[in-house]
Amino acid sequence: MNKKEILEIRKQFTPETSRITRICGCYVDGEKVKQLKMKQAFLSLPKEEAFKYCDIFRHTLSGTLGKNLLNLEFPLEEEKEEGAQAFLLKLRDSKLADEALLEAFYDKVIASYPCPENYYIILIHAAYDIPGMSSDGTEMFDASDCVYEYLLCSLCPVTLSKPGLSYNSEKNSIEDRIRDWVVDAPAKGFLFPAFNDRNSDIHNILYYTKKAEELMPELLEGLLGCAAIPLSADNQKEVFNTLIAETLGENNRYETVRSIHETLNDMLEENKDEPEPLTLTPSTVKRIFEQSGVPQEKVEHLDEQFKELAGEKPSLIAANLPGARQFLIQTPDIVIKVNPDRSDLIETRILDGRPCLVIPVEDQIEVNGLPVRTMFPTQTP
Repeated sequence: MNKKEILEIRKQFTPETSRITRICGCYVDGEKVKQLKMKQAFLSLPKEEAFKYCDIFRHTLSGTLGKNLLNLEFPLEEEKEEGAQAFLLKLRDSKLADEALLEAFYDKVIASYPCPENYYIILIHAAYDIPGMSSDGTEMFDASDCVYEYLLCSLCPVTLSKPGLSYNSEKNSIEDRIRDWVVDAPAKGFLFPAFNDRNSDIHNILYYTKKAEELMPELLEGLLGCAAIPLSADNQKEVFNTLIAETLGENNRYETVRSIHETLNDMLEENKDEPEPLTLTPSTVKRIFEQSGVPQEKVEHLDEQFKELAGEKPSLIAANLPGARQFLIQTPDIVIKVNPDRSDLIETRILDGRPCLVIPVEDQIEVNGLPVRTMFPTQTP
């Protein structure tokens, strides 16, 4: 799924426009015991309650594509009768009316979700009449000829509210606040089937993780059958940095590394309006290195290095890589943060026999928020 397709599904989650037919839930305590189960028509919920649920569902489709939202493909064996994809398909087609399937789903979540705290499993079924699209991108709601039927699951931590004092309006007094168990924003979730090319794709699933560095392989494999775990955003950064270090070796000069990041940011700028995130394959990374002045002989074995670090089908999401949002220079005692578009402001020079980083000062300088003057007097002609 791309950004536009995710947004198209996400914007449905309001009480007024919702296509949700049924909502089910299971509250699980820290001992993995089901304490509560619920199932009802979504439209029967009180409006305020429905609004809060919709907010959870929007969160489950939020974040950065390729970082918090991951497109995953089911292995072929998971599409067989006993596979994870086949099970989810039965669950979707049941419209969440089959108690045995629901119970089996809750059991699968509990068995594969390594959460030591209380949490709430929310599962919805929805049916979206996909509107036609005119040549100028305008939706034509009277031209729908296909229905996208899907499940959305949100796994929400349930935490005890903080202790404190509160105002009791009935008694007109300040008193100890009653602590409640509160359903928080989702930590994990998924959309099945995926909404690819504005249609149902039962071979793929969209996975959500609030913390990009915690993909939770146990849940991906145990519940969704996705054994080929993608690299997290942090691991992608490590792979890219390792590729640079191993390719450049002793010639790992500041100017070359800066040039690589400038080339990468130029590509991100060109791709910023595209619905698909910019993905780097071995050939793309090789081209970036070559354009940044890395000698040809240094990139000859880059394909093999890439596969060793990132697997047989290696790829990196450009927005996840270091330097995509800021250019960071560190020494043991100094940290310099630079706008990625102005990394050219930092130069390396030998001054008085010592290697130095040189930053030209042209605009106003602030120290801890205080505007200051430079130590250099204003030159007069």
